[in-house]
Amino acid sequence: SLYPIAVLIDELRNEDVQLRLNSIKKLSTIALALGVERTRTELIPFLTDTIYDEDEVLLALAEQLGNFTPLVGGPEYVHCLLPPLESLATVEETVVRDKAVESLRNISQQHSPGDLEQHFVPLVKRLASGDWFTSRTSACGLFSVCYPRVGSTVRVELRNHFRNLCQDDTPMVRRAAASKLGEFAKIVELDC
Repeated sequence: SLYPIAVLIDELRNEDVQLRLNSIKKLSTIALALGVERTRTELIPFLTDTIYDEDEVLLALAEQLGNFTPLVGGPEYVHCLLPPLESLATVEETVVRDKAVESLRNISQQHSPGDLEQHFVPLVKRLASGDWFTSRTSACGLFSVCYPRVGSTVRVELRNHFRNLCQDDTPMVRRAAASKLGEFAKIVELDC
């Protein structure tokens, strides 16, 4: 019966934080009941539009989305998870941003090289050049997961973005870039 699913979807809109949190934790059940196409066309856009919630709900959402690849139809459709995770990577609360970055790092591995360049790298660039320091700090954790699998032209762009983050006006951004510098240096080729 789809009735329990309708209840869970209603709870996503409920004023009670605990009910919303419970519903977010059961997102995979909702997605399974909806099927991959409705999850892609209805649930993910709905979640993307409702990212203005309590931090604990956003944290649970960021965690859930990192495991959603099979629920949206597999690696071929993994890019549809990027919009809500990109929004979560820009929020004020650090633990939510960190979980969103962790989920983005996980799903980056499920992108084909072509999809990585077409969908994931533009997200990294948007975050890296965002107006708010929150997006720029989140970007720092994403360079090393996409860099080895993209073409040389894109690599030049990514190195330039990372360099800019290392020289950012905001100390938190420079600290985030410095903390990921070793990870990035390990995968950058010596002759560039």
